[in-house]
Amino acid sequence: MKTRARYYSIAIIILTFAFVSCKQAKKETVTEAESKTTEVVSKDAKWSERMALSEIYRFPDPTLLDFQKKSRWSYTNGLVLQAMAKVYEETGDQKIYDYIYDYANRMIKEDGTIETYKISNYNLDMIKSGDIIFWLQQKNPTPRFKMAMDTLHQQLEDQPETSEGGYWHKKRYPHQMWLDGVFMAEPFHAKYALEYLEGDEANKVLDKIVLQFDLIEKYAKSSETGLYYHAWDESKEQRWADKETGLSKHFWSRGMGWYGMALVDILDYLPESHPGRERIIGYLNGYAEAIVKYQDEGGAWWQVLNFPNREGNYLEATGTCMFTYTLAKGANKGYISNDYLAYAKKGFEGIIDQFISIESNGVINLNKCCGVAGLGGDPYRDGTYDYYINEIIRSNDPKGTGPFMMAAKELDL
Repeated sequence: MKTRARYYSIAIIILTFAFVSCKQAKKETVTEAESKTTEVVSKDAKWSERMALSEIYRFPDPTLLDFQKKSRWSYTNGLVLQAMAKVYEETGDQKIYDYIYDYANRMIKEDGTIETYKISNYNLDMIKSGDIIFWLQQKNPTPRFKMAMDTLHQQLEDQPETSEGGYWHKKRYPHQMWLDGVFMAEPFHAKYALEYLEGDEANKVLDKIVLQFDLIEKYAKSSETGLYYHAWDESKEQRWADKETGLSKHFWSRGMGWYGMALVDILDYLPESHPGRERIIGYLNGYAEAIVKYQDEGGAWWQVLNFPNREGNYLEATGTCMFTYTLAKGANKGYISNDYLAYAKKGFEGIIDQFISIESNGVINLNKCCGVAGLGGDPYRDGTYDYYINEIIRSNDPKGTGPFMMAAKELDL
């Protein structure tokens, strides 16, 4: 009997332990499930703020934006952080400011040296992050930030040029002007010149800035469509370049998107007294007139702009965000007709309907982004139609999330 009682006691202890363990396991499971649905981004916030907070959630380290495994100084970081700065100006969210500052603080050393940057590459893309350094410097002057900007200015002073003074896109891409080059370099250079240079020195920089736009208009614009080719090779040596014109073969959505953003952004800084200002406003009006002709009925734009519904082509998010921003800002500033706001709003509606998905925690995703596209290089990119439609498509590419925030801000959404 004693033995049987002992067995009963042991059995009761085991069952009790199992019951407690099951309850604990259930509690942990519920907690884990609850954590997945905890709201990270408020669905009540504006789209611009929702994307800013979503990007911070996706990339807690701002030096690793663009899915990088190692910290780097790059234009994609600068693009997203510049967009976040616009959101911060409206919301005052310290989390956003700290995120922006963290990038600059970690990438710029005490002596002003920029981590991973090499001036000898003469890469226009590397100028873009200068915009966010300039913004931080205006908030809180810091000697090392100014020294870093001095270096970027010096790069542009020494940048290799075409025979007429157009900046090569990179030293390794000789004699070539790409549409995105003016967006990467010119807004920063204008701000720098107006803030830190004087008299003839400043005017010389402003004249050089306008020249870059003049040359894009001269060589990259199609007189038939009003659209712009991705790039121009003055030497006509590249395999992607037409042997008579030096132009690449197609009108790539994001390539034109970069140029449109450059047009509306440079006008923020080019003085009204500068003779080139009216020319650039004219370029912007022609640009706007051209791109709305290629807007899909659902509001978005195609990866290769002038081939809607051609096999393999697709409605693409990054270019659509850029066009939407350009039209919205151009109309808001009075550079182009207010009628273009309707196209911008239609574009944003297309973005939300076709490209945005929302997770249970409120984080938003921008889908159907062309990951990257370029010309030349190794492996060689030939600029054919098949090349553009077969580049990687991914979600939350910073070349889309940044312009998305900028477009949403312009439309107050």
